[in-house]
Amino acid sequence: MAQLASSANPAPAWRQFPFFDVVPVKDIHDLASQPEVFQKTPEISTITPSSAGLVIADIHGSVYLVNRDFEIAKSWIAHTGGRVTHMAERKGILITLGEEDTARHPFLKVWDLQTFDKKTGAPLLLRSAKVQSGNRPHPVSVIALSASLSFLAIGLGDGTVILYRHLDQSIYSASGSLTTLPKPRVIHESPTEPITGLGFREPAEDSPSLYLFIVTTNRVLCYQASGKGSGGTPTAVDEIGAGLGCATMDWKARDIVVARDEAIYLFGTESRGACYAYEGPKSSIYTHRNYIVIVSPPFTPSASAASATVRNFVAKSTAPPGSDITKVTVFDPENQYVAHSSTFTDGVREVFSGWGKLYVLPNDGKLLCLEEKPTSAKLEMLYRKGLYTLALNIAETQKLDDAHIADIHKQYGDHLYGKGDYDNAMQQYIQTIGHVQPSYVIRKFLDAQRIHNLVTYLQELHSLGLANSDHTTLLLNTYTKLKDVTRLDSFIKRESLRTSADGNKDELPFDLDTAIRVCRQAGYFEHASYLAKKYERHEEYLRIQIEDAGNYRDALTYLRRLGAEAAESNLARYGRAMLDNLSEETTDLLIDICTSLSPLTIESDEPEPAPAKQSSSGPSYLSYLALNRTSVASLSSPAENIPTSSAHGVKASESLTRRESDTSRTSTPPPATPATSTPAKVRATPVKRPSPRLYFAHFVDHPHHFVRFLETVARRRWGQTVENTAEPLPVEADPNADEQAELRDQAAVWNTLFELYLSQPGSASDGRSNAKALAVLQNTRLPYDPTHALILCSTRGFTAGLVLLWERMGMQEDVIRFFMERHQEGDADASAEVVRRLDQYGPERPQLYPLVLRFLTSTPALLTKHREDVVHVLKVIDEEKIMPPVSVVQVLSRNSVASVGLVKEWLMTRIKSAREEVETDQKLIASYRADTEAKLRQVEELSDPDHPRVFHVTQCSACQGGLDLPAVHFMCNHSYHQRCLPQNETECPNCAREHGIIREIRRNNERLADQHDLFLSEVREGGFDALATGFSRVILNLSRAGDVTA
Repeated sequence: MAQLASSANPAPAWRQFPFFDVVPVKDIHDLASQPEVFQKTPEISTITPSSAGLVIADIHGSVYLVNRDFEIAKSWIAHTGGRVTHMAERKGILITLGEEDTARHPFLKVWDLQTFDKKTGAPLLLRSAKVQSGNRPHPVSVIALSASLSFLAIGLGDGTVILYRHLDQSIYSASGSLTTLPKPRVIHESPTEPITGLGFREPAEDSPSLYLFIVTTNRVLCYQASGKGSGGTPTAVDEIGAGLGCATMDWKARDIVVARDEAIYLFGTESRGACYAYEGPKSSIYTHRNYIVIVSPPFTPSASAASATVRNFVAKSTAPPGSDITKVTVFDPENQYVAHSSTFTDGVREVFSGWGKLYVLPNDGKLLCLEEKPTSAKLEMLYRKGLYTLALNIAETQKLDDAHIADIHKQYGDHLYGKGDYDNAMQQYIQTIGHVQPSYVIRKFLDAQRIHNLVTYLQELHSLGLANSDHTTLLLNTYTKLKDVTRLDSFIKRESLRTSADGNKDELPFDLDTAIRVCRQAGYFEHASYLAKKYERHEEYLRIQIEDAGNYRDALTYLRRLGAEAAESNLARYGRAMLDNLSEETTDLLIDICTSLSPLTIESDEPEPAPAKQSSSGPSYLSYLALNRTSVASLSSPAENIPTSSAHGVKASESLTRRESDTSRTSTPPPATPATSTPAKVRATPVKRPSPRLYFAHFVDHPHHFVRFLETVARRRWGQTVENTAEPLPVEADPNADEQAELRDQAAVWNTLFELYLSQPGSASDGRSNAKALAVLQNTRLPYDPTHALILCSTRGFTAGLVLLWERMGMQEDVIRFFMERHQEGDADASAEVVRRLDQYGPERPQLYPLVLRFLTSTPALLTKHREDVVHVLKVIDEEKIMPPVSVVQVLSRNSVASVGLVKEWLMTRIKSAREEVETDQKLIASYRADTEAKLRQVEELSDPDHPRVFHVTQCSACQGGLDLPAVHFMCNHSYHQRCLPQNETECPNCAREHGIIREIRRNNERLADQHDLFLSEVREGGFDALATGFSRVILNLSRAGDVTA
């Protein structure tokens, strides 16, 4: 905005645009003529706009209230016999000053435009009083009314300014009379300087006081009307005055505008403000919105005039030479351009604003409306001329929305881009962010020569929080291609957080995942790790440190700081890589995680990790893993992202120590790691110990560390050791532990540990490893799985363990068979072990002797080596009657290994014993036959009715006394006194019990005869003995069933 320090400077050429269209105003009822109220234009004295409509006064004292169609809505005589000179309206209150024939002094009248008399049609007259300053009357030159109606200033022709205070209170007071007004106060007197302009500067936030500007022909003064320090003498602002009608308040009511022939000046309360060079005589000045309207006095036009408007008038005019014209110019002082310029041959009577439009009333009464063109039309004119800066200024002045202003910037940017001015074009495109698609701009600057401009745009896009992941990727790629590490550092550090709508700093100005990914791909691992750590992307941070930078120790420290729960998923992924590079430290970390109930601690020089989660089940894992594989230094492929943003750690107060990585990007130090991003060492929530099984797979290539891990976990967590066979060692119990899960973990630990003892290199010849493995089996308090241990001992060839487990499981026969197989495999000492095991197990398990006998007689070599043992086995078999001689002979005769001489003595003994048994059986058979014949004879005698029975018994079988009459004799040769027998007894008491037992036996045998399944099972087990027993029990003699029933 150009400003002039003095009038001596040459006036710049103002750009001129046709931003206003001139439209004649016609009478609504007669379009061929002007409105009725303006048909007597020379009689119009003053015009002022109001909230009720346009107010027009004439020289006859009448006032007309005109509507939008310029029809007279109301009219009344305000000043009788005189004329209305000045009017002002605020809040529906109209103040008129005029002359009346009945008074020498001007009259001040206050009208209420909201209340009209129904009879006369005149508004309510609130006050009417004379304006008098001294005895001599002076005409009123100018008036000013504050927006609040509190103050009214009146300037007189003699240089006096009088001020009415609290006018609103007086007007609205019901107690006062019609002539009651506040007592005016003379605030300024200058007899030689008539008052040419007044204006109130309304209070604002930066200036709560009300000021009154006073303009004379020679000076501009300022008077403080309200607030602290008010009521003093007006102070001179500048020694430049103006003529009557050439001073008015600007459209914001902040400064007073003074028009002089050389320029237009703006004055504040303390000093002169802006000055706009606009030469030429000026008869009056007005304001319309942000425009200043200047009316020049009549002058004679010339074809050589400086004004193009005047030259055009001369070229087109048909008026006689020497005719005067009046020029009306509308210009925008802030943006320095003329919006409209026109000439009038009959002079200009009045210029006023109404209903948002500007009106010019020439003396001929043909009212013209200057309609401002739409903003879009004005902008199009400026676009065609390339005046984009002016277009922006106009848009801001007219308060266009951000979208329209952004469109102007876009047009301007395209214009500059087409001219090759890429730097300034980018500055315009930056102003379009949020309204124009970023891709529109980005595509224009993808060329390598314009990449710096692209960086500027992308940075601004991120700073405003409008960038997406693609924009972040592009920006970081440009940094890396330019190798601009300094700007990369600044972008990551300075733009770390953006304030959200609610005032909290919790929104990132870029896509975090994308930034980390691009930095990793470009090799800027330190920057990527900075972002991951700062925003607690634990997964990403560990991936960078382990997979990219190889900072295993730093990763281990970070894991320990995370704590058990937060680090669980990360160790599940990176545990193996950590073990490959930091075996001891990682093992210690895993031990602490699985055994400690308190938060992890961080040593001064030792990393501190956290647990990993891995889904696993079952008693052991080494059976399914290849233990002899080569170790893998790093993982082959990244796993899925595991969100850990809700880590249970609190940010710690110390920063992590970081080992510098060997990268190619070391020209600028990386951003310092913020201390507030590290998880804390102390947590309020209790630590839950994870299952050790989660980490078994990590030790696949580290068996020695695996052994230490398992032994230490078993000792610290459950108090179990290989050597301790008594009560478990005292340990801290976990009150929240799942008992069943703990038992499963114990079994898995000891199963795997036993397998490790057996699978360690050299374990077959290593006495210590075998001793530990055997100690595990011997310790009955260790919760290993015997079946699993048995399989391991078998696959690993651990004989001592196999024998111990078989013995503990009662599988002594398997032990003996095992050594038999060992003998067949070529073990020379196995046969002796078979004999020794037989001596150990034989007393409790006699069925082993036939097995060993068959083994010892299987080959001539065995028989030769163990001849004495075979004799001993035969002796035990004979003494314990384990096998019948026939079976022994069958065993020995199955091959030609055993000779008759080997068993000659045994056979002689067995034959002799058999003969003795036969003789004994024959004697028994003979005695049984004799008894049977005697019984049959007795039965026959008893069954013969013709053969009497003679009783020779002389002693009572019951009382053993001498038998006397009456006596009772039974056929069984027992006799009793009658008195010794129960009454009605018909059976011998001595024989009744024996006969009852026999009858019960026979009834039982009869019932067993129907139980065929039981009989068949006995036959399967006993063979011929069962059949013989069946016959002896009369089970198979069905013909005697009736006898049993009888």
